[in-house]
Amino acid sequence: MCYRMKACLTIRDGHLFRNWPVEYRCDEFKNSSISNVGGGGGGGGGSSSAVNSPSRSHLAGNQGEPSLTQTSILHSVKESSSKLARYLIAHSLGRWLLYPGSVCLLNKIPLSLLVKGRTRLMEDFCGKRAKLIARDGNEIDTMFVDRRNRKDPWQRGAWLVICCEGNGSFYEMGCLFTPLRAGYSVLGWNHPGFARSTGKPYPKNDVNAMEVVLQYAIHRLNFSLPEIAIYGYSLGSYTATWAAMSYPELGALILDASFDGLIPLAMKVIDKRWKKLVMKTVTEHFNLNVAEQLCNYPGPVLLIRRTLDEITSTQFTPEKRIPIIKTNRANQLLLQLLKSRYPEILSGAEEVLHHWLSIDSLPLELLIYHYLYKVDEDWCFHTLLSYRASLGSKADFPWGLGKDLPCKQKQQLALFLAKKHMKNVVTTHGRTLPPEEFQLPWKL
Repeated sequence: MCYRMKACLTIRDGHLFRNWPVEYRCDEFKNSSISNVGGGGGGGGGSSSAVNSPSRSHLAGNQGEPSLTQTSILHSVKESSSKLARYLIAHSLGRWLLYPGSVCLLNKIPLSLLVKGRTRLMEDFCGKRAKLIARDGNEIDTMFVDRRNRKDPWQRGAWLVICCEGNGSFYEMGCLFTPLRAGYSVLGWNHPGFARSTGKPYPKNDVNAMEVVLQYAIHRLNFSLPEIAIYGYSLGSYTATWAAMSYPELGALILDASFDGLIPLAMKVIDKRWKKLVMKTVTEHFNLNVAEQLCNYPGPVLLIRRTLDEITSTQFTPEKRIPIIKTNRANQLLLQLLKSRYPEILSGAEEVLHHWLSIDSLPLELLIYHYLYKVDEDWCFHTLLSYRASLGSKADFPWGLGKDLPCKQKQQLALFLAKKHMKNVVTTHGRTLPPEEFQLPWKL
């Protein structure tokens, strides 16, 4: 296809979507709002009382030092300037670095490929494209493939997997294809500012988009919450964990190539001179607190750790620049999740988990699991099952299991739970996960 034909195709596609009928809008939620993460202004009450003290002001003046009034003004100017600088960084370079798929230069180059991918989904998989209106007015471009009537002995099509793409991917050619090829019903959506979704990709806008996508799945596609699994890839883990935290009845959560928070990943590429500025900017404008949100979801969780992930690892071997697996931030996700659910078990076994998570060889990992710590999986399973039964209808986390157990049994339970909640895949960050590696989480 020549360049002119491709250009005409993409222009026509954009015109069509602008005039596409709205399938679902989030109007019923317009009276409530999702608050921004950000710091408040500096308080001036204490400074004011000091300024109004004539003896202090007079004393400062006699010593040739600036008065407290001057100090307060200078401090306010400095704080305001710093806050403005962080705002400008966040809304320009910060957004471009964090969401490269929204940058015009990077966004327009693959549009013909996106049109091709979208057409394939609609023609080969009977996909249904829909325009949703989020609470902030952004138009969210979505694609739904229904597999509920497909003959499948495992009934995978009865599950809807909502796919949350990474910071440079689109539903037309992203992680959606993994559960799709595995036989599940899928619902993909593009971040605000990506391809035909309007707006700009900031955390609040992303959350608004996720909200309307979930509401659409429930009210228009007729899936109940227990029938919905959320699949978050890379940066998509933020909206995936937000959905799981906000809708605890969701059936499952799968996080692939994920991380606990943005700051550790930012620090590995930032010069020491800029670390303080970057930390404040990230905290105020891009507080992607994945681990915190994950720990507020009570349902089944699977973490997919990519053993060669160059993005979510913070250290590399000096010779071949291979990611060191013990620095993969998915490890911290697992540890924080297990600690929030099974604190008494982790209290005597965290060191064992650190050891197990640092192994980058599957045979060695199995050797440690089965022969060094002699994990009895049947005993672990029945111990967990029996404890849950003893709680009756009040089986909420955190559990007190492990308080009276000896250290070796705690270690067995910790390793058993870690193995059930984390799956290793030997691949790099940017590759699409093979469909055979996709699975729903273990459920007790």
